Amino acid sequence: MKISKPTTPSMRHTTFPDRGLLHRGKPLKSHLKSLAKKSGRNSQGRITVRHQGGGAKQRYRLVDFKQDKLNVPGKIELVEYDPFRSGFILRVLYADGERRYHLAHQLAKIGAPIIAAQATPLETGNRLMLKNVPVGYEVFNIELKPGRGGQIVRSAGSAASVLAQESGYTHLRMPSGEVRKVLWTNFASLGRVSNSDNKLVNIGKAGRSRHLGIRPTVRGTAMNPVDHPYGGGEGRQPRGLRKPKTAWGKITGGRKTRTRKKWSNSLILRRRPKKSKK
Repeated sequence: MKISKPTTPSMRHTTFPDRGLLHRGKPLKSHLKSLAKKSGRNSQGRITVRHQGGGAKQRYRLVDFKQDKLNVPGKIELVEYDPFRSGFILRVLYADGERRYHLAHQLAKIGAPIIAAQATPLETGNRLMLKNVPVGYEVFNIELKPGRGGQIVRSAGSAASVLAQESGYTHLRMPSGEVRKVLWTNFASLGRVSNSDNKLVNIGKAGRSRHLGIRPTVRGTAMNPVDHPYGGGEGRQPRGLRKPKTAWGKITGGRKTRTRKKWSNSLILRRRPKKSKK
């Protein structure tokens, strides 16, 4: 983590992840894609997610979450920044000359070997079937359905722990604390996602937040009664409602939103622990 020098009041508390090992050149042109900004709008043009818009220009990196090039050895060519995700990415050069982007693991080193197969050496960054991962190891970029590619545990610094192997399923403890079963024929990568310092970042100033595409958020209690259930009143007023609500009067923070008949409910062995009230 890098702490900025206090050259201005806004820079006094600003912090950045350490990017000393990252490649400073251009990314692979063949693996770039331009995406139109939606600014939180749906196909009808209506804002469905507030506080989004603007931001610096970005080009999407085509990251290989499947890593379906099995039994072909590769080596890490570069570690790069990806504006669309919190972790870093790897540029991997395979033995047959093909290059692909992978999610970077913690402490990834340029020139280190990497391979995907049903069973591989238990080295960080290698990708293998969950049934071949010993109990106690950490994994990331985990498949939920065979052949679909990694779908969970992909954000910076995250990892799931292997707790058990039983009856065709691997028991995993998720970063949230939830324990769930995943088919042991699914693939996962060994280790932890890179850039674990991302959670310690202090944005420091409003302008940097706008560069990230985040627009200002106004408190409901600062609005008028016509604009929010919390609005109005002389001076500061309490909420006046038993449960917290959105600007449209919908209950939030106290209602379960998970579908009761979701197909994966039977795979969850233990729910994530509730947040302790301070």
